[in-house]
This record gives sequence, structure tokens and C-alpha cells, in this order.
Amino acid sequence: MRKFLLYISVLVVIVSTSCNNQLRRIEKSNNFEKKLDYANQLFQKKKYNTAITLYTDLVQVYKGTDKFEPMYYNFAYCSYYVKDYVQAAFQFKNYLDLFPNSPRAVEIDYMQAYCYYKQSPKVSLDQTNTMKAIAAMQTFINNYPTADKVSEANLVIELCRRKLEKKEFSSAELYYNLGFYKAAGIAFKNLMRNYPDSDKSDSYKVMAIRSYYSYAKNSIPERQKERYATVLDEYLDFADHYPNSKLKPDAEKFYTLAQNNIKTLDNEQIKAKSNQ
Repeated sequence: MRKFLLYISVLVVIVSTSCNNQLRRIEKSNNFEKKLDYANQLFQKKKYNTAITLYTDLVQVYKGTDKFEPMYYNFAYCSYYVKDYVQAAFQFKNYLDLFPNSPRAVEIDYMQAYCYYKQSPKVSLDQTNTMKAIAAMQTFINNYPTADKVSEANLVIELCRRKLEKKEFSSAELYYNLGFYKAAGIAFKNLMRNYPDSDKSDSYKVMAIRSYYSYAKNSIPERQKERYATVLDEYLDFADHYPNSKLKPDAEKFYTLAQNNIKTLDNEQIKAKSNQ
């Protein structure tokens, strides 16, 4: 068994050395046809990093020839397959600039947009690339409304919007947890407006009501009544938009508390005047 494993190890080393020697010979060679053929073989064998090295050397050689477009197509996909999405997006854009009338233009335009989506980070990080992905996919849909990829583009947009929604929710929730209740109320209302079709839209409105209630409760007495009145207005708006929401009892709780607190404030004001 040990002899067999040793044999395999030696064979792997020999093959690897042979391949490396062949690559070095081809890299140094001025036989560009042979170099391109080998690069295409590497691409077919999914050895993309090595293929990139050869394609890079051949770009200026074949530019303007009939072999340039298929070569550049492989070149762009190499970056995508090695998950270098920044470089891939750049290469796909270059492809479109170089070959705007290519039969592959629709595919490449989609792939350029998809590279932004692949760069979209987790929710807690900056979402610039997520927004770029939405914009790029929407542009793709506008440019090619009947393309087969339109349904996939719409799905990507939806996934990106969900991520942005989670990002906004995290920010609003953080405002509330830190005690910045007015900012939280505004943030939750913006969430409801930005994502009106979300299945959590009514919960955002309840959180806005809760935030404004907490803001009023923690305000100085002179400002509490007007701020509790905001809670009442927000509840009435909730009842108008979500009459069948399962969260209506939660919203009503803050409505009732705000009403009672306004009555208490009015009674205290009456007592204060009578004691003067």
C-alpha cells in the first residue's frame, strides 16, 4: 500500500512538473496560435487562473481580429469563475464596449449586473454594491424587456431589496434600543414607505407608534401632550392602512395609553390652574 501511494505521489509530481514546464515554454513562445490554443484548453479544463495569465498576454495580439471576441469572452468568464467579481464586472463591461452588437451582448450585460450582486456583502456591511446591483439589473430589464433573463433579474432585485430592508430595520431597531425614540419612529415610518409590499409593513408601523409613545413618555412635561397626540395620529393611520392586521391589539395598547396620559396631563393642568 505504501509503495502504491508513493508511486501515485511521484506520478503527480511528474505530471505537475511536466505541465509547469509546458506552460513556461508556451508563455515564452512567440507562437501566438499555439498559446491561444493552450489557453482555450486550460479554459475548457477549468484551470482559469492559468488561462488568465495567457489570455492577458494575448489581448493586444488578437485585438481587431476575428479571434478576439471569443477569446475575450473566455477571458471575462475566467475572472468570474475564480470569483474575482470586481475584475469580472470590469471585463464584462469592456466586452460590451468592444462588441456592442454581439449576439452575446444580452448575456454579458446580465453578467455584468450579476457581478455587482455577487459583491453584495452581508447585511451589517455597506450596501453600495447591493444598490448598484439593483440599478444594473433594472437597466438590463429596461434594455431587454423580452430577454429570458428578465425573470432572474427581477428575482435578484427582490433579493437585494430584502437585504436593504433588513439593513434599514437593523438601523431603526438600533435607534430604539439606544433610546433615540424620535429617530426610531422616523426610521420605522420610512421602512413602511420604502417597502409597502413587505409582509412586515404593519409591524414597522407598530414599531413607529411604540417609538413615538416612548419619545412622548420620556419628554419634558411641557411637550408630552403634543407628542402623545402624534401617537394617536399614527394609530389612526395604522387602523386605516391595516384594518385586519393581527398586530392591531398591540397598536391599540399604545393608543389607549397615549389617550390616558393626555387625560392625566389635562387633569394635572386643571388642578394646577385651580390652585393658583
